[in-house]
Amino acid sequence: MSDDFGRQQPRRRVPGPARPERSARPAGRPRPNPGARPARRPSAPRQAAPKTIRLGSPRPRLRLVGVALTLVLAAFVVRLLQVQAVDASTYAAKAEQNRYVGYTLAAERGGITDRDGVALATSEDAYDITADPTLFTRKELRIDDGPEQAAALLAPILGQEQETIVKKLRPKDRKLRYVLLANRQTPQVWKQIKDLKSALATKSETDPGTANVLAGVLSVPTTKRVYPNGDLAAGILGWVNADGKGGGGVEQQLNSLLAGKDGKVRYAQAGGRQVPTVGSTETPAVPGSDVELTIDRDIQWAAQQAITDQVKESKADRGYVIVQDTRTGQVLAMANSPGFDPNDLSKASSVNMGNAALQDAYEPGSTAKVMSMAAVLEQGVATPLTHVIVPNRLHRGDRLFKDDIDHETWYLTLNGVLAKSSNIGTILATGQLGKTQAQANQVLYSYLRKFGLGRYSGLDFPGETPGILAKPADWSTSQQYTIPFGQGVSLNAMQAASVYSTIANGGVRVEPTLVRGTRGPDGRFTPAAKPKETRVVSARTARTLAQMLESVVDDEEGTGTKARIPGYRVAGKTGTANRVDPATGKYKGYTSSFAGFAPADKPRITVYCAIQNATSGSYFGGQICGPVYKQVMEFALKTLQVPPTGAKAAKLPVTYTP
Repeated sequence: MSDDFGRQQPRRRVPGPARPERSARPAGRPRPNPGARPARRPSAPRQAAPKTIRLGSPRPRLRLVGVALTLVLAAFVVRLLQVQAVDASTYAAKAEQNRYVGYTLAAERGGITDRDGVALATSEDAYDITADPTLFTRKELRIDDGPEQAAALLAPILGQEQETIVKKLRPKDRKLRYVLLANRQTPQVWKQIKDLKSALATKSETDPGTANVLAGVLSVPTTKRVYPNGDLAAGILGWVNADGKGGGGVEQQLNSLLAGKDGKVRYAQAGGRQVPTVGSTETPAVPGSDVELTIDRDIQWAAQQAITDQVKESKADRGYVIVQDTRTGQVLAMANSPGFDPNDLSKASSVNMGNAALQDAYEPGSTAKVMSMAAVLEQGVATPLTHVIVPNRLHRGDRLFKDDIDHETWYLTLNGVLAKSSNIGTILATGQLGKTQAQANQVLYSYLRKFGLGRYSGLDFPGETPGILAKPADWSTSQQYTIPFGQGVSLNAMQAASVYSTIANGGVRVEPTLVRGTRGPDGRFTPAAKPKETRVVSARTARTLAQMLESVVDDEEGTGTKARIPGYRVAGKTGTANRVDPATGKYKGYTSSFAGFAPADKPRITVYCAIQNATSGSYFGGQICGPVYKQVMEFALKTLQVPPTGAKAAKLPVTYTP
């Protein structure tokens, strides 16, 4: 072998099986012919070749896999077409429903003020505490007792039982996305929850084992009703219930005006939080209208203070005072005792939560005699100077009638009958209204109706009673003679006050009003509709009655001397009626009252007071209601700056010498 790189090197042969060595050719034997076939060599024994496993063709399997993949892809394509084309709107709506949440945007409730704009009812910022129950599940919190842990934290803040909160956070409907935990909570309450919620969120970020069990607690801005004067005028104002609707009084009567119109907010959320990058929609709330009442806060306070003190002193069931402008019919005060504080209804008695001055129907007693006298004067059957002989007892029908005290035969003028409040004299006078008792009954009934008895006052107030005035054909034998002096007929305090305002207003009845007007969200004031006016008696009759009512107060023979006001001419009438006990339906105790107006010769203000079932001290109307009348009337005259007229009273005679 050469070492030259340019020379082709011989091909190396792989050694094969050993061959037997050729025998040496004998010398001198010729070389075989190159073209001759070489002699066959003896074949060596061959080894058996190993067996080979032949695989089947892969094509069938590939076809099978291809078909299966095609079917799967086809199923996906069909489903995709169904979701994105056929049922796209349905699934989109479901997605929107799960992704978006919304809440009501409460309208700001209108305020209620007195006639001078002083706030009687207002609204302050508050929060409804809500929750999304789906955010308290194990899937969200990775714990089983999420609602229990959240309830343990919230219960002391919201003042509720833990079990109550747990039931709300774990509702039967697992798809429920909204529950109300507590409504109208103060900003301080929501701040406590928010701070606690933030602390848990921070801790859960650093400690994976801590779950933010308050992540699903949310809030909705709203308002809370507040009455800055406490129980002042509560019977008029009423209250707002847990649903934000008026539950009584003006709050209920004018709820649609005060409430406004709620708005709505809708936004995308994740994990209980709003997604700021996704747009939200909002329908703004429309605030309610403000309501201005005819009430004067100061006069209301004076009336409420006076009746509260007297009810306590007399240990009575209750009492009411009405103050009314005689010219316009506007109610300046309507006080009840006992009352309630609408700021805290949990301490209020259901018996006292209404407006008793409008809801109680009772027999007025002698204050109703002024209507009988009005009928007698208007019909021309008698004058203030007409002589009336009043015996100690009078037999009529099936009864023997008497006055409140035993007396010898009285020789009274018609003016004296009213001044001394004689039942017998009133029966004798009204008996002249017709040729028969039935005719007299019909005439008297017509006047009682014109004065407003047996019908609603016109205030349209929730729960008001129209009283009871049966038709003359239904009057019993005794009612024919008791109704003229105020027994056997019933009314409410507002109706009683309206009778005296009618006389003070020259015989024209003006329906009482409590609302002066409303002020809408645009700031425009809309005055209330003008009240209905009805002529009941002539101006002459009204003036005569006013002079007769002065005798009740000014004359020493009168029953209302405790109602005198120095410097002013006062017209008034006492009343002491047998009282029907609401619990038994039988007569028990008395209704004590006093009604009147001032100045008597130029009336401006009417005051009516009634006390039910006084059990301590005197129960006569002149004794316990006369002083209340005086206290309230004096305050009202000064507040409204009504000067004395300076004119002298007529001093009509009370008795005569036979």
